[in-house]
Amino acid sequence: MTRILITGGGGFLGSHVARQLAARDDVDLVVSGDVRIGADARPGVIDVVADVTDATALAPLLRRYDIDTVVHLAAIVNPGRDVDLEYRVDVEGSAHVLAACAEAGVRRIVVSSSGAAYGYHADNPTWITEDAPIRGNDEFPYSRHKRLVEEMLAGYRVSHPELSQVIFRIGTILGPSVQNQITALWDGPRILRIAGSDSPFVFVWVDDVAAAMVHAATDGPAGIFNVAGDGALSVTEIAARLRKPLLTVPAGALSLALRVGRMLRLTVHGPEKVRFLRYRPVLDNTRLKRDFGFTPARTSSEAFDEYLATHPGVARR
Repeated sequence: MTRILITGGGGFLGSHVARQLAARDDVDLVVSGDVRIGADARPGVIDVVADVTDATALAPLLRRYDIDTVVHLAAIVNPGRDVDLEYRVDVEGSAHVLAACAEAGVRRIVVSSSGAAYGYHADNPTWITEDAPIRGNDEFPYSRHKRLVEEMLAGYRVSHPELSQVIFRIGTILGPSVQNQITALWDGPRILRIAGSDSPFVFVWVDDVAAAMVHAATDGPAGIFNVAGDGALSVTEIAARLRKPLLTVPAGALSLALRVGRMLRLTVHGPEKVRFLRYRPVLDNTRLKRDFGFTPARTSSEAFDEYLATHPGVARR
């Protein structure tokens, strides 16, 4: 029987994972650790205060509950506001979790990484597989942090082979309450498109991500896997489903406009945002289905349609 601690267990994804794990007969205990405990009790889930930035608190917590599996989800939900805090939570926090796992004899860790770890590069392949290098982008703290964490995990695979790892490089997660820098692109009257770029997106519904996490924490194999629904949607296809016109802008013009806008403090985004929009890593999920044994219930297209159904104000009538 598996005894599991979820870091970030009170968050958007963590709540879904905790609920699914608590419903399993082969899971003996689910402990949800977060910086604060929510008001609503969850059947079968023990809520505890757990701050991953506290290097001394995690190993005693793991020993207290005799945890053998950690699902590490603690992260800054909407990056870009406080880079120092993001580094403390995402990078230093992951270092603390890994050290505590090694100290307490945890047998498996499941980590939510991101397709952003591959980086936003002009030479990314059309469909990117897990064999592609983890390059990140230094100009995007979130992408850089995911690269740093994955480098740390690679080191632990050598120094602590007894700690089994499942690493998920996840596409854009959609769900009934999700709001992030991607969904913000769809809120305006027109949809921005970089001239000459399809900017395809891969999506995955939150319940599918949670189900993959549950499989990883219980009976799934170790390894590194892209997590996304089948297929992708281009910006043009997204605009059509939103029934909104495209605003097509040359990359150079948009870069200049963002540079000036940030200088004038009209926007927090700079010219690096063009790379983020133009060179998206499009995740190939073949290994997830073939080797990990999990197929998301919704394709990228179906996840987007579900998002629109649960966010009726986004698309034009």
